[in-house]
Amino acid sequence: MTANLLFAFGLTLFAGLATGIGSLLAFFTSHTNTKFLSITLGFSAGVMIYVSMVEIFVKAKGALVHAMGVVPGNWLTVAGFFAGMLLIASIDKFIPKQSNPHELRTVEDMTAPSAEKQPDLLKMGTFTALAIGIHNFPEGIATFTSALQDPKLGIAIAVAIAIHNIPEGIAVSVPVYFATGDKKRAFKLSFLSGLSEPIGALVAYLFLMPFLNEVMFGIIFAAVAGIMVFISLDELLPAAKRYDEAHLSIYGLIGGMAVMALSLLLFI
Repeated sequence: MTANLLFAFGLTLFAGLATGIGSLLAFFTSHTNTKFLSITLGFSAGVMIYVSMVEIFVKAKGALVHAMGVVPGNWLTVAGFFAGMLLIASIDKFIPKQSNPHELRTVEDMTAPSAEKQPDLLKMGTFTALAIGIHNFPEGIATFTSALQDPKLGIAIAVAIAIHNIPEGIAVSVPVYFATGDKKRAFKLSFLSGLSEPIGALVAYLFLMPFLNEVMFGIIFAAVAGIMVFISLDELLPAAKRYDEAHLSIYGLIGGMAVMALSLLLFI
């Protein structure tokens, strides 16, 4: 396995296992820094939206136009973009609302007495972990393929996804701990829920890599752009707004776009 492949797998693993960071925050801090979460989630959305529309979509279009011609290439790029959105929207559709990993959870929720152990909460935490696993699978494919094609692009996407995985770790660990009083069990379940991203990378390597020509690359990249934009608009920005009522999420969004734009300019 080449160094580039190992690097892509490593980035995907880092992004996925950031759920464990959220779990640790829930256990070792006394309160939730909602302003920080609001800014960082907005920042993550800014990075994803900018890099998707300015870099990933453009590269997908370039590859498909070169391989198929101007008109078919443009049409296929747009079709791939919205197919990526449809994929992630379909996954969200089949996740029960009570197990949605993007429902707001805070560290303060840990203060409830552990004596009130409720089986329903354990079930909710387990289903949330499963929901995150299913939901993060295409994110693993996105991070892996992006890092494989362009390492600096992969780093940006991995960092953005890692940031948005932190609240997901809290969403798993809070109900599991409240139900069982067992921090190790809550952390383990939260940590394991992030493994679906490197599994997604492995699936991409085994089943997509053998067929990776210019057309396949263009379609995958167009779909990745759609997935990233959908995640940003449907999950990250609403979550950022829920954590703080001010304009911090938008400031974070603009900051993420600015940092991503600057990083791309520096590496031209």
